Amino acid sequence: MALVNSESVLREVLAALGKTNAPAGLSVLSYKRNRGIDLLKREGNAVWVRERGYREEEQTTTLGELPRLLDAMLRREFPRSRKIRLYRLGGPEELDRPRKIL
Repeated sequence: MALVNSESVLREVLAALGKTNAPAGLSVLSYKRNRGIDLLKREGNAVWVRERGYREEEQTTTLGELPRLLDAMLRREFPRSRKIRLYRLGGPEELDRPRKIL
């Protein structure tokens, strides 16, 4: 999708996730694509979140709790990043698609 400034990535992710339909989502990756956060919108108000990098964990949350959770994950996974990559996911089958690592 695009490179986004780290200051505006939370706002961009929440806006893009609000416009997507289930089971699509977003993948938020570091510039080098070696760490990331995957978000898949589920039916209703649920969002599935997977963190890959310093921590390896998966959890399901609601859209209301997502900004606080995502802010903590972004600070942990991308502490010194200025640019962050955003990719749209068409569904769960695109989660483990290999991406070029810089």
